[in-house]
Amino acid sequence: MPLNWPNVLTWTRIVLIPVFVALFYVPDTWLSPHEKNLSAAAVFLLGAITDWLDGWLARSLNQTSAFGAFLDPVADKLMVAAALIVLVKLGRTEDVVAVIIIGREIAISALREWMAKIGESRSVAVSALGKLKTAAQMVAILLLLYHDPLFGLIDLQGIGTALIYVAAVLTLWSMVYYLRMALPRALDRHN
Repeated sequence: MPLNWPNVLTWTRIVLIPVFVALFYVPDTWLSPHEKNLSAAAVFLLGAITDWLDGWLARSLNQTSAFGAFLDPVADKLMVAAALIVLVKLGRTEDVVAVIIIGREIAISALREWMAKIGESRSVAVSALGKLKTAAQMVAILLLLYHDPLFGLIDLQGIGTALIYVAAVLTLWSMVYYLRMALPRALDRHN
């Protein structure tokens, strides 16, 4: 494993996962519910920033590696899955939304691995639709983790709920898109 800034940031994101989950289990005498929400949202935001930053650094410093290319999406999926499980447990999102998003991530990861094995990884490269799905999903999760009204006026829970449903629809749409791109190539290579 090459030790460089992008990989350090990816490992940092993985280490942050149990931190933001644990914040919701801290006794109320240590942190109030509002402080838990704020802290967990801040840790999740830090993780999201490291996701963007590690990719940018890897490209700009020419520090890409096979290990980094493997670990980065794993860290992303673990962070999103952990957040969704916490949100379902807290009653801030529906379990069906979590199943759709987590299930899609597993299915597309398996599809990408399969396509790479048959030399067709470019057919499932990240698309603009996938990036839009990720943006909606990350903002929704951030708002749902924070949960409290902003300035006592803006219903972040309501906005986050609407966005997580948008993210779920985009998740299904992007999964169909990737399957439509990959399956004809896979079937051609198989025959």
